[in-house]
Amino acid sequence: MKFLAAAALVCISAAAHAHRYHAGITDMSFNARTGSTEIVHTYMLHDVEALLSNLYQRQFDLQDPEDEAILRKYLEQRFYLLAPDKTRLPLRWVGVTVDPQSVIIYQEAEGTPFDKIAAIHDEVLIDFLPGQVNTVNIAPGGVVRSLTFQRDSVRQNP
Repeated sequence: MKFLAAAALVCISAAAHAHRYHAGITDMSFNARTGSTEIVHTYMLHDVEALLSNLYQRQFDLQDPEDEAILRKYLEQRFYLLAPDKTRLPLRWVGVTVDPQSVIIYQEAEGTPFDKIAAIHDEVLIDFLPGQVNTVNIAPGGVVRSLTFQRDSVRQNP
């Protein structure tokens, strides 16, 4: 039985590594009504499942609050915003939705406009998938800029 479980995990990991493009997209926008920066991350479901299965040696159901908490802990360690004094800005976890292709994670930097963000740190899945590329789209002043995060560039100024 243990052999079958191990074989299944190997297959899951192999399937995640089999496709060639590993990408995450994060959209950050300022909500003038609330004074907060809203953050929406989108990752490929099979990449997130492979990561969590690899880390914890079991299958995950991201609709389960305990499994969502594990994903939350992982994300909060690898995606954060820094203030000018290099301290982490608090991010509120809003929630997660899952569809057959994607995991969409919602966060909010309450009371934080773009000018209070000195740096963005994004190494989500980069620590697990060598070819992972994360794009963060920001729109300070209404002009969209994209930042690309890879193994050699996990922290950037917006």
